[in-house]
Amino acid sequence: MFNIIHRPDWFIPERQVTPETAFLNRRYFLKQMGMAGAGLLSMPLISCSKQTTNETTVTVAAQDSKPAASIASAGNYPYPRNPEFNPGWPLTNEKVAGTYNNFYEFSTTKDRVHQLVDKFVTAPWPVEIGGLVEKPMTLDVQELIATMPMEERVYRFRCVEAWAMIVPWTGFPLSKLIEKVSPKPEAKFVRWQTFNRPEQAPGWARLVQQGYPLPYTEGLRLDEAMNPLTLVVTGIYGKPLPKQHGAPIRIIVPWKYGYKSIKSVVKIEFVTPQPATLWETLAPKEYPFESNVNPAVPHPRWSQATERMIDSGDRVKTQPYSGYGSYVAKLYAK
Repeated sequence: MFNIIHRPDWFIPERQVTPETAFLNRRYFLKQMGMAGAGLLSMPLISCSKQTTNETTVTVAAQDSKPAASIASAGNYPYPRNPEFNPGWPLTNEKVAGTYNNFYEFSTTKDRVHQLVDKFVTAPWPVEIGGLVEKPMTLDVQELIATMPMEERVYRFRCVEAWAMIVPWTGFPLSKLIEKVSPKPEAKFVRWQTFNRPEQAPGWARLVQQGYPLPYTEGLRLDEAMNPLTLVVTGIYGKPLPKQHGAPIRIIVPWKYGYKSIKSVVKIEFVTPQPATLWETLAPKEYPFESNVNPAVPHPRWSQATERMIDSGDRVKTQPYSGYGSYVAKLYAK
């Protein structure tokens, strides 16, 4: 005879119960944001993986193909696709996009990056937001996701090396975060900085020897950052970002060359002067601050008139602003 156990409708297994530390961390964050009302506290909890905050001692067993976010947050993907950014284009093959990555801190060989990210620890991942703002804050990526209007958008992504892909990114408009921190009137630019963990990135030491000013930095004018196209990204292809794509959080600026779309962001700073950026510091004539896609302006060493789709190899004509002129051309009207 078998004992049949009937579970009530409300039953959940113990392994799915939110840890007390994660719950308390969430309440602290909401209090900091001034958003601890009953309505927001009823939102689903997205907790971080249980990791120590000492970056030099954390170890994570991860495969290069696995997303960086926790299982809990992965359960919320895919998010709804925004119909305004659902043009019906054929998407780039997901496997190709995940194994063809510019991430110099790991390797300058694109098809090796995904093989070298195992030691890269992406949870917890606090992001510091400060500078010329009324409400500076530091918060973890998973808490940020829990309080933002997440959506999926299909964007063109165009590299200055003249290759391109079409992928579905998941995230939220950067403008929503900017509104929360309330920039001061003197803030004219936004500066980003990526992680500083040489022990976790096997290509780091060689870059430093070659004179790269690490950690990686990038920036935008404040009006560019506020444009509705500028996206804070935490996912791709309906799943959390894999490490080689810039997990757990990156920026996508689809009308500019890809190097403006900084990966693995740890710091967002609002400043008055135009910030120095890595590629402009290294080669200002080849990688200027503005970096808008313009097929009529060649790179000093190659044409930008066409771009190669990374999965099919097809050559297509490059569009001004990567096809997003109706959204952004007004930003550059003289």
